[in-house]
Amino acid sequence: MSERIEISTEYIPLKSFLKLANIVESGGMVKVFLEEFDVFVNGELEQRRGRKLYLGDTVEIEEFGTFEVVREE
Repeated sequence: MSERIEISTEYIPLKSFLKLANIVESGGMVKVFLEEFDVFVNGELEQRRGRKLYLGDTVEIEEFGTFEVVREE
């Protein structure tokens, strides 16, 4: 089962998503985090901090779980 991360915009950059999901504490930590952990967006390995995530996208991070981008209610 995936954790639902709510956004109110059309998309969210991966770096902002990682902060919103409480995976990293600051944007400065994102680069190092992506070097140390495999992050998959919709099943594809992703290392770009600025990758745009849209509604329905799934983010999988080993040791952290699976997350789904959903509309804020």
